[in-house]
Amino acid sequence: MTGRTKVAVIGSGNIGTDLMIKVLRLSETLELAAMVGIDPNSDGLARAARLGVPTTAEGVDGLIAMPGFAEIAIVFDATSAPAHHANAAALAPYGKRLIDLTPAAIGPMVVPAVNLDDHLAAGNVNMVTCGGQATIPIVAALAAVVPVPYAEIVASIASRSAGPGTRANIDEFTETTSRAIVEVGGAGRGKAIIVLNPAEPPLIMRDTVLALVNAPDPVAQEAIRTAVAEMVERVAAYVPGYRLKQQVQLIAVDGRDYATLTGEPVTHQVSVLLEVEGAAHYLPAYAGNLDIMTSAALRMAEALAGSTQARKVSA
Repeated sequence: MTGRTKVAVIGSGNIGTDLMIKVLRLSETLELAAMVGIDPNSDGLARAARLGVPTTAEGVDGLIAMPGFAEIAIVFDATSAPAHHANAAALAPYGKRLIDLTPAAIGPMVVPAVNLDDHLAAGNVNMVTCGGQATIPIVAALAAVVPVPYAEIVASIASRSAGPGTRANIDEFTETTSRAIVEVGGAGRGKAIIVLNPAEPPLIMRDTVLALVNAPDPVAQEAIRTAVAEMVERVAAYVPGYRLKQQVQLIAVDGRDYATLTGEPVTHQVSVLLEVEGAAHYLPAYAGNLDIMTSAALRMAEALAGSTQARKVSA
């Protein structure tokens, strides 16, 4: 590799600002070439300017008009689902790689611990949701060892860590995460719930995975516990605050009670309780929902940058 891959961040709110700081502090392969917003008085744009990052308050049109736009290879979109549709359309003629941190899900959904390498050629990849990034790895770990006809996740985040973009995307959160539980996680059916917890002081992000599985013998049950533990380590490699809150629980159930829900035999309900503590790059440590999204997006961008450089070298 020669030089760093230039990237831009659209969205100067909580997620975009946290992502900006991560790129500047943590990445050895990415160079932040632009911070884009629509509010000239936003804290994110002010911080970017103080850090020497080129800024525009004219949205995606302002980004396209910036002198260094042609050199930018990857664009992060940390706005909202409706805004991403407009931003993707505006950027389409320019051949940029897009990493979508909204629930718009125009392109394939990526959870780095599960399918990082599957979509490196895609022009627009979607990072699902904060709850999806936290829980889908667990669903995928279960599905790798036993059938998972049904999985349900509950993401509880501090109300203070939910900015306007998050609040505007509640419906899209449930729809996109539910779909990703099936398409990425491998469950037969999926359901997602998000809770904005108003508790004071704010609580750290908590996530619960409830799955109905067919694990009739001790060997299968031990395989479940091992797979979950290994997956937690894999996610924690790029989200250091990601951890199990308690031991994995398996409760025997009568499969006949769930026949209409699963459509196939189940023997146990698996309960996995997780906690995600943020790195406090921008908001305090309770904002694990920000940290896991921006950490996953950074991991994806570095993989895309490496893939692009590898293709250039081979050519």
